Amino acid sequence: MAAEKHPQTECDCEVIHEEVVTEVRGQLCGKETYIELATLFKLFGDATRVQLLHALEQHEMCVCDLAALLGVTKSAISHQLKSLRIARLVKYRRDGQNVYYSLADDHVKKILDMGYEHISE
Repeated sequence: MAAEKHPQTECDCEVIHEEVVTEVRGQLCGKETYIELATLFKLFGDATRVQLLHALEQHEMCVCDLAALLGVTKSAISHQLKSLRIARLVKYRRDGQNVYYSLADDHVKKILDMGYEHISE
């Protein structure tokens, strides 16, 4: 079986394009910002959390409803919601004994929608 040929993807030159490097360096954020962004995207790396977010995109729901919907324990749902709440991806409101969760804002919906759009191309 012949090896499949791939186009070269690495640069062979030793020239640094100082103007480009300087321009881009001026547009980069601080290290902490990239750590925060990576942490945010890690939360989208778990299928259960993404499924929770998608459910909450559809309708505000309580832990019991989410557990029944996803077929997991209330404890597991609460644990995931805590992570999402700390990251400000979901918010909650109390109504007597009940606590209802929803997406924190339209940015979360946009992230989900862009992800779905990307994987469906």
